[in-house]
Amino acid sequence: MRGLMRWWQSRVLERERARVDPQDLAHVLDALPLLDELNEEETRRLADLALLFLRDKRLDPAQGLELTDAMRLAIALQACLPVLELGLDWYSGWYAVIVYPEEFVPEREVMGDDGVVWTEHEAKSGEAWEQGPVILSWADVEAGMERDGYNVVIHELAHKLDMRDGAANGCPPLHAGMSPKVWAETFSAAYDDLCRRVDADEETPIDPYATESPAEFFAVLSEGFFELPDLVHSEYPAVYEQMRLFYRQDPLARLAAVADEARPAP
Repeated sequence: MRGLMRWWQSRVLERERARVDPQDLAHVLDALPLLDELNEEETRRLADLALLFLRDKRLDPAQGLELTDAMRLAIALQACLPVLELGLDWYSGWYAVIVYPEEFVPEREVMGDDGVVWTEHEAKSGEAWEQGPVILSWADVEAGMERDGYNVVIHELAHKLDMRDGAANGCPPLHAGMSPKVWAETFSAAYDDLCRRVDADEETPIDPYATESPAEFFAVLSEGFFELPDLVHSEYPAVYEQMRLFYRQDPLARLAAVADEARPAP
């Protein structure tokens, strides 16, 4: 049965690869500097995951946006980076990515902790609904292609991972061998520290938006983990270690390996 499944998956990938011009894929990969440290085998697997992502998820343009194949690939490659070592099953249970040209303003009723209900009119660059779609602003996707720690695709997909065991709370389902107690203590200490620093009007290398909630802290730190791993490691090394265990990736080690290769021989 496993042999039959592998054969079927290989046939599916063959068909999906045939739909994409290799040069177009290469151009999109070159335009995403956060993928620079991936080795050849990792890049190949990421590209395959992105093609399967595009097969499984609808990418629906909104408000007249025209989504090109290159735009779809750019979204899919970034969306699949967090699950490169986890697999697409971690994105099961939802089926669409809605892409607006610019920030969008969802209108919905929100209930506060005091029971008061109001209609929200806040412009957003991205949003992830539990068991629903991911919503993105293409302008912000483009802005996130610079390697500066901001990446709306990774941010929203981190929320999706967080939601796999219910509402987003900053703790996705952990792998066997990972300690929920250690995760909670590590993230709580870092979150409290960042909140204290932001409340004191300190300029922090971590985006202050991370203090909005533990869920936003996890999503913002996930952006940094993949985009600026040295920054996350220097600020909160224990958080970096928990993310390394969860994502089963070590972007900091990739940076070090590339730096070693670039160092002149003695």
